[in-house]
Amino acid sequence: MLAIGCDQAGFALKGAVLRYLDEHQIAYKDYGSYSAEAVDYPVYAKKVCRAILSGEADRGILICGTGIGMSMAANKFRGIRAAVVGDCFSAEATRLHNDANVLCMGERVVGPGLAVKITEIFLNTEFSGAERHARRVSQLEEDF
Repeated sequence: MLAIGCDQAGFALKGAVLRYLDEHQIAYKDYGSYSAEAVDYPVYAKKVCRAILSGEADRGILICGTGIGMSMAANKFRGIRAAVVGDCFSAEATRLHNDANVLCMGERVVGPGLAVKITEIFLNTEFSGAERHARRVSQLEEDF
């Protein structure tokens, strides 16, 4: 199960991602926002992250204007590894090496075609599990 959320600046791009998910019969829950009316992005980051941490969802996608605000909010949660991604190589690498469980994108940064390709890569790439990567990911759970 995938959890997805956005603010007003990511509403249109979320629509493109949802169409892809529907076309490929990928199960998801949309946590909003549901219009282009101004909202506060941390509200939607919290909803998606809580769904992942509760086990209701396995991974999440958060979309705002740049992806940065959403990633900052999401990474406040222990157990969430959110990555802002704007290219295919990073989408693959963040799954292989960082076991990212939240993909953040910016509507003002990536177009719908690229966002769909990034989503596809993020969803279809598994964590490598290599010892060095697993060690590093476990260190992310430690307090700094």
